[in-house]
Amino acid sequence: MGPMNELTKLTARQVVDLLRKREVTPVELVDAAAKRIAEVEPAVNALPTLSIERAREHGQRLMDEGTPSDLPRGYLYGLPLAIKDLKDVAGVRSTKGSLIYANHIPERSDYLVENIEAKGGLVIAKSNTPEFGAGANTFNEVFGKTRNPWDTSKTCGGSSGGSAVALATGEVWLATGSDLGGSLRIPASFCSVVGMRPSPGRVPHGPKDLPFANLSVEGPMARTVGDLALFLDTQAGQWESDPISIAIPAKAFVDAVDSPIAPTRVAYTSDLGIAPVDPEVRSICEEAVTKFKDFGAAVDGATIDLHDAEEIFQTLRAAQYAAQFGKLLRTHHDLLKPDIAWNIEKGLGLSSEEVNRAELARGALYNRSVVFFQSYDLLISPAVLLPAYDINQPYVTEAGGVKFDNYVSWLIMSFALTLTACPSISVPCGFTASGLPVGLQITAPRSNEAALLSAAALFEQAIGLNSGIPIDPIVRHTEGS
Repeated sequence: MGPMNELTKLTARQVVDLLRKREVTPVELVDAAAKRIAEVEPAVNALPTLSIERAREHGQRLMDEGTPSDLPRGYLYGLPLAIKDLKDVAGVRSTKGSLIYANHIPERSDYLVENIEAKGGLVIAKSNTPEFGAGANTFNEVFGKTRNPWDTSKTCGGSSGGSAVALATGEVWLATGSDLGGSLRIPASFCSVVGMRPSPGRVPHGPKDLPFANLSVEGPMARTVGDLALFLDTQAGQWESDPISIAIPAKAFVDAVDSPIAPTRVAYTSDLGIAPVDPEVRSICEEAVTKFKDFGAAVDGATIDLHDAEEIFQTLRAAQYAAQFGKLLRTHHDLLKPDIAWNIEKGLGLSSEEVNRAELARGALYNRSVVFFQSYDLLISPAVLLPAYDINQPYVTEAGGVKFDNYVSWLIMSFALTLTACPSISVPCGFTASGLPVGLQITAPRSNEAALLSAAALFEQAIGLNSGIPIDPIVRHTEGS
């Protein structure tokens, strides 16, 4: 693997500044990214579908048309980026990681993609994902496994695993992701990048069969908190076709990062009161959270009462899977991953009483979170209960003496907070003795992404890990991989 191109080492904000000043062109950036992709992909398989020529043509159009006079917030000036393969990109193979859609080439892009491209983003690739984003180990029958660049014998997490790896290795400067049970936060933690689950409605997307569903959200991934804030400015907005989308706030998210305000009182929990967290992960995060004391915050041991989070989430997730994918179970059962078929069947078997009970319990959990955030500015915890594990293991089956009988249960550190509808971010906070990244999860009150980004920026500066990527993949293999 040759020396990394200097442009690929820069942050997204640095490159956008060069584009704005016309010191580099969009086409030059496409070429730099394409070269890096060619160098890295054999080792990691993060971006299996490329749209380099499409990106080059789009970049040339931007150069010919010039900068728009009415400059939208979050304008990217021709920055190449990756779109998670759950979202359609017009004219580009969009598979959802499923054999059912293996040859699908849509005529229209998702709203999310249209918005990004209208704001000067160039889609250079689709990033790999588990089938329909189900699971936190990125592999599928269409493209195979995506590997962790810190140790290619390990999983990169999921379901936004391809995006996280592409960022960590310098293939792109920004990438999209989505998050139902932790799919933006888990791969960010495993790959030492930044991933944020915004509040439901913050990032519009669609068209959707379930436009009012709010468990799954779209969101940004980046190498730094500042880059992520820029990309959230690009993605955020209110679209009439997305009924839960919310208006852009008066203040740009990059302003919250550039002029951060320190929290005054935060709560820290090593396990949310419900998870068997690995001792080394506990130790790393407990040390990391002391940085908040350095910029004046009181740090208390406390958490939201999440005692019934798993039952609520498993029920509501299954009900959503039944509604969203029930038809595919009938028409393409033989092509579905067994875990997805199990999740759909679980949903189809639920009674109305069980779904109603889960909805009421989620309402009570949300109300408890509102009361909690009347006392605390933030809730801080590990992002994942353990570091990256063997890529050949589909999901974690045991941790700390607790056995997990399905592919969802081990994601509890992230999916429990999904139920609060609050924004959460994973920021790199350290490494295990074997060199695997660990992420700190920070959660703020609902719709307060600005406070979350502000605190994350202060922590990132204090912990000093944001200059450690991009990296060349560390190639290791285990039997069967």
